[in-house]
Amino acid sequence: MYTCVKTMKIEMNLLPHEKLKQKPQDVLKIPFGTVFTDHMFSMHYSGNSWHEARIHPYAPLELSPAALCLHYGQGIFEGMKAYRRDGRVLLFRPEKNIERFNISAARMVMPAVEIDFVLDALKELLRVERNWVPDAPGSSLYIRPTMIGIQAKLGVKPSEEYLFFIILSPVGPYFKEGFSPVNIYVSTEHVRAVRGGVGAAKTIGNYAASLFAGTEASKVGYSQVLWLDALELKYIEEVGTMNLFVRFDDELATPPLTGSILAGITRDSVLTITKDMGMNVKERSISIDEVIEGLDSGKVIEMFGCGTAAIIAPVGSLWYKGKPYAVSNGKTGELTQHLFDELTGIQSGEREDRYGWIVDID
Repeated sequence: MYTCVKTMKIEMNLLPHEKLKQKPQDVLKIPFGTVFTDHMFSMHYSGNSWHEARIHPYAPLELSPAALCLHYGQGIFEGMKAYRRDGRVLLFRPEKNIERFNISAARMVMPAVEIDFVLDALKELLRVERNWVPDAPGSSLYIRPTMIGIQAKLGVKPSEEYLFFIILSPVGPYFKEGFSPVNIYVSTEHVRAVRGGVGAAKTIGNYAASLFAGTEASKVGYSQVLWLDALELKYIEEVGTMNLFVRFDDELATPPLTGSILAGITRDSVLTITKDMGMNVKERSISIDEVIEGLDSGKVIEMFGCGTAAIIAPVGSLWYKGKPYAVSNGKTGELTQHLFDELTGIQSGEREDRYGWIVDID
């Protein structure tokens, strides 16, 4: 639960012009998520209410070494983007990210945030930092809302104090290859999440659990890991940073939301667009054997991942049980390209927003 904060004032503590950082000359050349803007937003929770909302200079956090988040992983986050088009700064379905943030908070026994207040605070932060929003094709300002339990106490329990903050980072494409096929390693020994666990929450521990398999994938030159279900190691679930879609010759399919994978905002957008296209779209269990057999027979036409960071990422190859399997002959599929063009066009304001997904910060 949260205490209503609609009337809470946001304190502004801005840097003088001479102390502002120099912005990157070419955002497309910097590694993803390594440069941050001058300011951030934060607020604190204690005594069953949120308070101390402020926009202030980006700076290191001050935490007790006994902060609960450091020992027991009570932390959640979201990923969003802002886009620049003809001087306007645009957000893509931001309310859905904040709704999902609250779902993650509930699962991790953390307080909810008020959606309208956080959206207003984000808009205000973006107005302060609007000159950081890049306008190069393929670029955006990445937005990272985060909440961590900060009570100083050793012992496994929900924190009674929390820090919520938003940081911003100008970015180019998530994958260094840009919009080109990525190679995905199918993990057959390690799992990400199980039903009843925290796989559907965007919590920090999920990503730490993925690191070992990621190093295994890199040994064979693959950049992402495809997780199978934890019980049978039979059904595909999601890629480390993306939901996954498989286009068969008679349908477009994606794994269902059964509690072990993240309910992606981009996933939901793809489902909406493809259903409007009249495609036969199904949320169903897909076995890895069905995928491999489909690649061998030609029944699998193309595969792609989707998520806020990558938007749409074509899959060029799967590595499964020591063997590579080409997808779409290693090229970008027709539907994959169409969805990338459609979503990036809507997000940047270049294409008609038929769904009311775009929010202008002004």
